Amino acid sequence: MAELHELTIAEIAVRIRNRTLSPVALAESLLSRIQATDPVLKAWVTVDADAVLQQAKRAEELAQQKKPLSPLHGVPVALKDIYYTRGMKTTAGSRVYADFVPEYDATTVTRLKRSGAIILGKTVTCEFASSSDNPGTLNPWDPAHTPGGTSTGSAVAVAARMCPAALGSQTGGSNLRPASYNGIVGLKATYGRVSRYGVIPAAFSLDHVGIMARTVEDTALMLQALAGYDSKDPSSSRRRVPDYTRALENDHAPRIGVIGEFFHDHADEETRAHTSATVDRLARSGAVVEELKLPESFANAAAAQAVIYHVECSAYHEENHRQRANDYGPAIRRMLETGALIPAVQYVQAQRLRRRFRRDVEALARKVDVLLTPSTPTPAPRDLTTTGDAAFQGPWTFSGLPSITIPSGLSRSGLPMGVQMIASPFAEERLLAVARWSERELDVSLRPPEPLPVH
Repeated sequence: MAELHELTIAEIAVRIRNRTLSPVALAESLLSRIQATDPVLKAWVTVDADAVLQQAKRAEELAQQKKPLSPLHGVPVALKDIYYTRGMKTTAGSRVYADFVPEYDATTVTRLKRSGAIILGKTVTCEFASSSDNPGTLNPWDPAHTPGGTSTGSAVAVAARMCPAALGSQTGGSNLRPASYNGIVGLKATYGRVSRYGVIPAAFSLDHVGIMARTVEDTALMLQALAGYDSKDPSSSRRRVPDYTRALENDHAPRIGVIGEFFHDHADEETRAHTSATVDRLARSGAVVEELKLPESFANAAAAQAVIYHVECSAYHEENHRQRANDYGPAIRRMLETGALIPAVQYVQAQRLRRRFRRDVEALARKVDVLLTPSTPTPAPRDLTTTGDAAFQGPWTFSGLPSITIPSGLSRSGLPMGVQMIASPFAEERLLAVARWSERELDVSLRPPEPLPVH
């Protein structure tokens, strides 16, 4: 039988509902796992063991009453250290917020708690989820390789079995990239599908809440708890929230649109060959595969995204940067100073390019069930001064389309590899169904080596 820290959300939920798993025993197992592995991997900023055990005891008492339980009852979840959590320090990886303790919960945190989840603690992030500086967390597959960023700690904590799921965020590629580098599933829903109220922003019009777990089913369970309109977030959508877990029952072979061009040209030889082999395997399982071409507006998308990113990040930090510039790290300082120098005309033009690009890729996505690309240009680089290349996630963040990465195998050097799938806006049901079908057909489940490597 698997150890408790190995259990997925779906397994935990069933066992707690059946009263065959103690939430306290589960919490104790995960806390022991954190105590044993985090001194090496450095994925956590804050873990309040006493508070976690108190939450677990309350969850156990409710379970013993034999009343209907919430979907995530007793499930421990980690939060990237940019989510407001009442009474818990939220530092955003910066000296600027080193002592900041919010007085309220982010909407996502509130919804997790209402679904019965236990907040396990805060995970490491690059400074303000914007910096390219590696914050010191190690990749559990090989500590000489970057774990990715900026949702660094969340990805490592899930991969190393310190928690079954975590929230990250994505403004460029900060959720799916580290998920892929660490061999787990990462999901970014459509812009506006999940509230960002109470999440420290990197760039207002680009930020997305990210979900990390070890299976597609677990990401669907998390999205079910988080999705929906929030009056506190004017960008959140009023569209109804479908039943994402029921969507996973759709086992029809999908239509997959493979994008070559940019993604093929910018991937290394091994990634190109691995992605082609993965697509061939899905085709042999019944998927209908066709090649699609990117729209002309793709050519300027990355440059326009960079303009928006820099300007909006600079706008949020303007006052603090003016008063406390020396408390910011060098990477984010360069970003803020660059953003302050970009003229308003360029920002407006970048938003116009964005609207055109979004229209074009929405039309592209409607031609098939999902688009497919490699998740990253290479496996995690052997370079601890970088968090990796976000170029393969950027277009879908910029356009706001939903995207997911699933593990697809290991590189020759033993590092995780993944494929990324993208769907039409608010088509998360279809995206998750195809990802689950692909997950089953590929039959790839990755686990870092034990004992964890020491740097």
